[in-house]
Amino acid sequence: MNGILTTMNNDNCIFPSSRFTTEALEVKALHRIVKLIDSAVHLDTVLAAILKVLHDTLRMERATLALLDEGGERLSIRASYGLTVEEEQRGVYRLDEGICGKIFSTASPFIVPDVSSEPLFLNRTGARPMLSKTKLAFIGVPVLLGEKPVGVLSVDRLFGMEVSLEEDVRFLTVLATLIAQFLSLNQAIRRDRQQLVQENLSLKAQLHERHRKHRIIGHCKAMQEVFWSIERVAPSQATVLLLGDSGTGKEMAAQAIHEASPRRDRPFVKINCAALPESLLESELFGHEKGAFTGAGGTRIGRFEMADKGSLFLDEIGEMPLLLQSKLLRVLQEQQFERLGSNRTISVDVRIIAATNVSLERAVAAGNFRNDLYYRLNVVPIILPSLRERKDDIPVLVDHFLKVSNERNKKALRMSRDFLDAMTAYDWPGNVRELQNLIERLVILSAGDLLRLDDLPDCFFAPKPVPLPSTAQAFSANVAPPQRRKSLEDLEREQVEAALLRHGWVQARAARELGLTQRQIGYKIQKFKLIRPEFAR
Repeated sequence: MNGILTTMNNDNCIFPSSRFTTEALEVKALHRIVKLIDSAVHLDTVLAAILKVLHDTLRMERATLALLDEGGERLSIRASYGLTVEEEQRGVYRLDEGICGKIFSTASPFIVPDVSSEPLFLNRTGARPMLSKTKLAFIGVPVLLGEKPVGVLSVDRLFGMEVSLEEDVRFLTVLATLIAQFLSLNQAIRRDRQQLVQENLSLKAQLHERHRKHRIIGHCKAMQEVFWSIERVAPSQATVLLLGDSGTGKEMAAQAIHEASPRRDRPFVKINCAALPESLLESELFGHEKGAFTGAGGTRIGRFEMADKGSLFLDEIGEMPLLLQSKLLRVLQEQQFERLGSNRTISVDVRIIAATNVSLERAVAAGNFRNDLYYRLNVVPIILPSLRERKDDIPVLVDHFLKVSNERNKKALRMSRDFLDAMTAYDWPGNVRELQNLIERLVILSAGDLLRLDDLPDCFFAPKPVPLPSTAQAFSANVAPPQRRKSLEDLEREQVEAALLRHGWVQARAARELGLTQRQIGYKIQKFKLIRPEFAR
């Protein structure tokens, strides 16, 4: 049969073997194309790879995908195979121009058996310079998203090949459907990404607004709760008690409460109750008349009068002497007091914001703080988290303090990644103030332009103390049955973990101790599934 084999199907129909070969190639091409779409990373790269499959598998030449531009007025080549960049750039068509315009406007396939004899064929790209010598067939199908055309998929075929152009149309129509779905999915992903970017920008703007408003740096959940409490309590007249370790920013929180309150245009007066002896503290709080005590050469108003219609911040309230506590309680209850050496009662309108780094409940139990004053102060307590409880904020704080210190000392220091990792992993015994002081000291003493691990003090790499076992534990250990011998892998794991613990999980230092590279120790951490203790909780 002139080189054409035949076969029988179940219905006793005869098909030429070339048809089976073409169908097999089409299935192979679709399989490769679906895998490309499934592993898609970049839209244009995948589109170009799909068109390359048409050439490599089905011998289709100059495969081209023209898509509607953003203005919706022209078709331009988005991807191709067999065209140069210059030829692609020339492939721009009006929606009613040439064969591409006809396919797009009618949303129907179009076949040109011989492009050299077709007046609608524009050869706009100039990719077919031998039209008069080489007979080519052109096949184009619309790319439909829903029922709306969004582009045109086209290929060239050598005239006279043993392939049905109608079968090519059928295959390209299926492919155009896949491409349309791929474009739709890509658009949805792009919209979602843009929405996420906008939401991220919005959240960042809110955070920056909070930072600008409160002048407190913090992104972690604990600090967000502090910001939320400040915003809720500020508009009220309630007394606020700020709790937290020394250096956690209680004074800044008090300032933020005042500035967010209706009293923001009135005075914000502060006093440290632990900084003055009892006699001077009373005078500072309530004022005195001339001659009230030795050295009182004139009348002086106290902090309560200074803060009238505003806010008074009583720092370290837990250190206030018991005698003054009773007088303070009266002011809180009646908003009245007398200056030292005077019988005239003075009325004020003052909002009290107090702070302490000691447990007032324990002070009450020990008899060092009045129970009624404690409950009068503890109307709205706000707990400022320690630095150990806000590890996520350490990179932001370090960056902020480094910028401030650079400006103050006219330097331009940067920090290495290992340096920042060590700062974040460190179990800070102090608070934000200690972090700020350390950065300032490192900037002043640094002779280079980069802060490295070696610049950190030795305390960052000191091994953590291991608690001694109790007598009961020691006894149980003595009577416990003998354990099996550890494998070499177990011993290696213990050595790596112990070195990491000794060096505060700074991988570079642990690797140096063990004689490993950073890449090797990273591999072993992954191999043994080692996790930092604070992340394991």
